[in-house]
Amino acid sequence: MKQRILIATDAWNPQVNGVVRTLDTTTRTLRAMGHIVEVVSPEGFSQIPIPFYREIPFCFPRPGRVNRRIQSFQPDCVHIATEGPIGLLVHQYCRHHAWNFTTSYHTKFPEYAQTLTGFPARWSYRFLRWFHNRASAIMVATPSLEADLQQRGFASPIRRWSRGVDFTVFRAGEKQSSQYPVPVLLYVGRVSAEKNIEAFLAIDTPGTKVIVGDGPARAELQAKYPQAVFLGFLKGEALTAAYAAADLFVFPSKTDTFGLVMIEAMACGLPVAAFPVTGPIDIITKPTLGALNADLGTAIRQALITGQRIACIKEARRYSWENCTRQFVENLVLVRNLSTFRASTLSE
Repeated sequence: MKQRILIATDAWNPQVNGVVRTLDTTTRTLRAMGHIVEVVSPEGFSQIPIPFYREIPFCFPRPGRVNRRIQSFQPDCVHIATEGPIGLLVHQYCRHHAWNFTTSYHTKFPEYAQTLTGFPARWSYRFLRWFHNRASAIMVATPSLEADLQQRGFASPIRRWSRGVDFTVFRAGEKQSSQYPVPVLLYVGRVSAEKNIEAFLAIDTPGTKVIVGDGPARAELQAKYPQAVFLGFLKGEALTAAYAAADLFVFPSKTDTFGLVMIEAMACGLPVAAFPVTGPIDIITKPTLGALNADLGTAIRQALITGQRIACIKEARRYSWENCTRQFVENLVLVRNLSTFRASTLSE
């Protein structure tokens, strides 16, 4: 059944991160499936950069404009993707009208905030429990994240919403020779404290560490670790080439809820070395896909030995955007009985 789906998000283009990539691709895939999608995002509202996360602007949405967009669209289903100002306004609207809605948990914001600002994680979790426990369902990407949220008192039903790979960009072409000493150990992502990149850069290991991405910690890390290669932000064929020249993908983060870049790397034939935390423990499930270890250096050494290109490519093929978008649709709930709903909104 084709549906009218409203998605509320504080993370949207031109931001560059896994949440935006997930929501943007899901929206385009939903429309290709024939659904009608309205995205309520920061676009068109005043914004200022967050001081400790300048790439992510803080939005000042106007409640009246947001409410009118919801009323005009008349959604069958509402999904609130983020817990920011836009998410809060749509959350409030749904509760005021006694609508069902779903949410998703994309980011370990309490851990991010504590790492970047010192703000206690337990205070953030108190707010997040309030926010998500009013949803009809919470969508999460992995079993380990589901278990973590349940342990922290998140009481709403939790449903799986995996992630996908754009196989036109992240593809396993011919392995390219590198201009750097091998093995080439690649990191792709935001260059910031919460990504724990220094845990990777500080390891004494043969070969070359290559960092693709940008962020507030780049200048400091580049000065401190001059032997590493910092390529900045890459996309398209330049990014594909960086993957093709690497021997191993290193994912040092301990705060990501999934780690989209890991399955993108695997689609390019790269095994992964990471810590045994939420995200990696759900993806790197066999030695042929890489290695997990509390000592990242040990994980790197093991992954270089056990990782197999063909196994990584085959595993990544399980993560298609079509499959995860179908999951998303199955997880949605109707705002309420549609005949009653449409009659009530037309009278507002």
